[in-house]
Amino acid sequence: MPGTNPAEAMRVIAGELPDFPYLPELPDRGPGADLTGRTAALLVDMAVEVTPRGWRLAERPGRDLARARSMLSSDLDAFEEVLDGFRGPVKVQLCGPWTLAATLELPHTMNVAIADPGAVADLTASLAEGAAAFAADVGKRVPGARLVVQFDEPALPVVAEGMVPTASGLSRLAAVEAHTLRERLEQVLTATHAYTMVHCCAPSVPFGIIRAAGADGVAFDLSQLRRGEEDAVAESAEAGMGLLTGAVPAVPDQAVGGTGSSGASGSSGQAGAAGGPRETAERVIRLWRRLGLSLATCAEQTVITPACGLAGVSPAQARSALTRCREAASILPELIEETGGESL
Repeated sequence: MPGTNPAEAMRVIAGELPDFPYLPELPDRGPGADLTGRTAALLVDMAVEVTPRGWRLAERPGRDLARARSMLSSDLDAFEEVLDGFRGPVKVQLCGPWTLAATLELPHTMNVAIADPGAVADLTASLAEGAAAFAADVGKRVPGARLVVQFDEPALPVVAEGMVPTASGLSRLAAVEAHTLRERLEQVLTATHAYTMVHCCAPSVPFGIIRAAGADGVAFDLSQLRRGEEDAVAESAEAGMGLLTGAVPAVPDQAVGGTGSSGASGSSGQAGAAGGPRETAERVIRLWRRLGLSLATCAEQTVITPACGLAGVSPAQARSALTRCREAASILPELIEETGGESL
């Protein structure tokens, strides 16, 4: 989410998504509030520090790690206060093991952790332990909630395809084998003892690996989905996985649809507007039809989401995007019944 005030962001989220709120990330606050730094704050017996290039594993804890932990604690305090007494599903998100290993440098070198299989193993074990403790803490703070833990893996496709650059930038690190990708991902998923999902908004999402790792759901950017990947999405749905479908654009010039949208009450509330909730719901239905799946299960297995994070948009655009997700989801069952088997 945009902004620097965790309480304000949490109130917006709870107001727009009262049935499925989530703990926001606010990277505008700087190092420690970003995806890598926020998750690194949870690592057990592993310290990190900031360099001019980003985050690096460190020999001992320092001010960078303390800052990251302090910001996460503030976020959780706001989360607990706003959701006091809440009962229902709530989502928290962490960096997945492969994206973490692709964005954390090794000590005394500029290579990322993926260059060292032993470092990846240690990092994954530390993350699994930290994620388990984090999930337990969230459960105590909002005891009536049903916890959903999302692991963000935007780098998973490039790791799988051997496209992560070396420190020199002149070559690429070797592709990681599929069974290793699955095993490390499974290690952190099972540690949380919660409903788990993997989010990847990049092209070429490895749906098969995510499914084999035991994730309960997968989140993806609908606009990035290639026709050749739809069979893998169908297999995930048929296996009972939740499909968190990124059907609302998350880029500044598209985050709100229609002419003159400028906030929560803009054209996102107009069912017939270009990019409005009806069009969003219709995109999801068209996907379900292409997958050859029964529309009877569409509303049960689908969560309509922004395509990716909203940190790059204005607060008004972020609110409007969440509004559109909620409104599209609310009309999805009615639209399915209304259209029946007809094409959209």
